[in-house]
Amino acid sequence: MGMQTKTYSIPAPILNLVETLRRLLGDPGFLGRHRVRPEDFTRQRQLSFPVVMLFVLQKTVKSIQSHLQEFLGELAAGAVFETVTSGAWTHARAKLRHTAFIELNDTAMLPMVYGAPRQDQVRRWHGRRLVGVDGSLLRLPNSQELREAFGVVQVSNQKGQTSTAYPEGRFVVLYDLLNRIGLSARLEPSRVGEVDLAIEQLRQAQPGDVTINDRGFTGYVYLAWHHFLGVDHISRCSTGSFPAAQDLFRKNQGNRSVVVRLFAPKQERAALRRLGLPLELKVRFLSVRLPTGQLEVLVTSLLQEEQFPTQEFLTVYHWRWNHETFHLMMKGRLDLENFSGETLEAVRQDFFATLLLCNLESVLTEPASESLQAQSADHQHTKQINRAGAYHAIKHELLALLYSQTPVEEVIAKLQCLFLAEPVSVRPERKPPPRAESTARSYHFQRHVKKVVF
Repeated sequence: MGMQTKTYSIPAPILNLVETLRRLLGDPGFLGRHRVRPEDFTRQRQLSFPVVMLFVLQKTVKSIQSHLQEFLGELAAGAVFETVTSGAWTHARAKLRHTAFIELNDTAMLPMVYGAPRQDQVRRWHGRRLVGVDGSLLRLPNSQELREAFGVVQVSNQKGQTSTAYPEGRFVVLYDLLNRIGLSARLEPSRVGEVDLAIEQLRQAQPGDVTINDRGFTGYVYLAWHHFLGVDHISRCSTGSFPAAQDLFRKNQGNRSVVVRLFAPKQERAALRRLGLPLELKVRFLSVRLPTGQLEVLVTSLLQEEQFPTQEFLTVYHWRWNHETFHLMMKGRLDLENFSGETLEAVRQDFFATLLLCNLESVLTEPASESLQAQSADHQHTKQINRAGAYHAIKHELLALLYSQTPVEEVIAKLQCLFLAEPVSVRPERKPPPRAESTARSYHFQRHVKKVVF
């Protein structure tokens, strides 16, 4: 039997997104906004503006020279092509501003995801968008430029500080937890506080959004900013936080809820007044019991028990884990810390290109994901997309998707076949006990076991 051709119904918004990305990559106005100097990318070169952008987006763990040979060979489609040195690539990418990837996300990706044609497809909780604001640290290349821009941290061991130091950055992402979309991101020196960056990211949220926060994001000032911006919150409390939380921990009973008033600490009132933030907040503390038997206490601005029952918050707070897996994908599978350059601009290009790639994967896999859910609805274990395989497929088809003359429908249909090829089973009943932390085991994993996507 010959090969069978399958057809897939691709939603029009996804087709429009890819068409928009193709158009912007070839748009002179877009080029003009994101090149360093007016004369950059004006001569006909192999490393043109869209080629440089796609090369960054297709970031690889291979050597630059090897990646260039494969990339240009694919562009040449079997014809003889002129080789390009890694030095020429370094000069070409220095002409590009990282803001190009931010604009693609802001003006093409997000309007497609949340635009009017897809309003019914956006996943929400009680009509609210659930977003996470969380950060992570990045070890950066040890170049002088990055040391000056980000500062350095000293490596210590059991004997104290060593002579080794490296630049370190902190990134914070505002992340749609149910739709797997990075809304906004910042990359700053690690000395900048995580909460300060999170407050900056809150400005990108929409009134009515609900942020789900880990411990460390429950200070009075952080909660007051939510009230000021019209954003609701669900935050996990530590045992030493607000008196109302401490009281619920002492009682050690799940499914309890109490509404209280919080007053600004005396030492923070002057600063709060200058910022126009409230000196008093009305919040709700509630307790939930984890399957492990552990008690957790949450504080939220969602005061109505009838509309937001306490029993739901255990499931809702668990969705915050999607943010952790997003960081794991960026730093693990996509190996973000394996930067393709040692300049400040190269690091920012890699970071914002990775964020865009993550969002592109979330959008493109949606039809296949819905198909798998429907096919396996009656199975003991439902199926879901193998995310690592999905990233492989997108990277292999990236030039066809965003740079070729191939009809968009054909490329996306091929991608859907690849996405559906190796699904994985969802087994929520499998909860292996966590193992104690081990430096040796972590080193072994990083050195010998860890697998990256490309």
